[in-house]
Amino acid sequence: MKKILLAAAISALCASAFAQGKDLKVAIDATYEPFTFKTADGKPTGFDVDIASALCEQIKRKCVFVEQAWDGMIPGLQAKKYDVIISSMSITADRLKVVDFTDKYYNTPSKIVLKKDIKFDGPASIKGKKIGVLKASTQEKYALGELKTKGVEVVSYDAQDQVYLDIKAGRLDGTVADVMEVGGGFLEKPGAENYQFVGEELYMPKYFGTGAGVALRKGQGDLKKEINAAIKAIRANGKYKVINDKYFKFDVYGK
Repeated sequence: MKKILLAAAISALCASAFAQGKDLKVAIDATYEPFTFKTADGKPTGFDVDIASALCEQIKRKCVFVEQAWDGMIPGLQAKKYDVIISSMSITADRLKVVDFTDKYYNTPSKIVLKKDIKFDGPASIKGKKIGVLKASTQEKYALGELKTKGVEVVSYDAQDQVYLDIKAGRLDGTVADVMEVGGGFLEKPGAENYQFVGEELYMPKYFGTGAGVALRKGQGDLKKEINAAIKAIRANGKYKVINDKYFKFDVYGK
């Protein structure tokens, strides 16, 4: 009887610990500085990573980061390789058909970046130019819908940092990217002196959605509620601002 009671007690203790400290597997694409990238020793870091860690702390779960190439993000989520995606994934109508999203946790615009010697007066003015974009991204969707139709050559890449390497190598004329990511990941770094933003900030919902949210599988309603409450909590208790100010000079929560 004592053994049975002891086993029951241990089982209950383990169940309690599991409920409070269960791992939350979080998918990231660590090629998207300053949102998600790696330190010199290979550790994932960035705004998304810090937000994910703050959300995990709020819901009393342990974040376990799983690296995933961008175009495999949603298939990996559906295959249950991880529980959520916290990697600057925009909430769009197309994605909502196959996955669920929490409320947004930030919303920044995208913009076109070109060589300074290229005159830009709308998409038609860069006909024949070659633009690199991240495969399966909202920027790719925009480029295919608004640039390729005007004669711009659109080249898709598995990772955004590969786009920047080909720009520096002279194989591309520019890119379309999130303004904060392309600023921190390219324009503010050596070798980008001859490139600049052109045109207006791009917020078009049909391409870019309504901000970046945490992606979940359909049917994870309880987890969605927990994370939505956690987003509100870190906005209210100041943790969001501390993380925001570590990477940006304005509130990227946006409009």
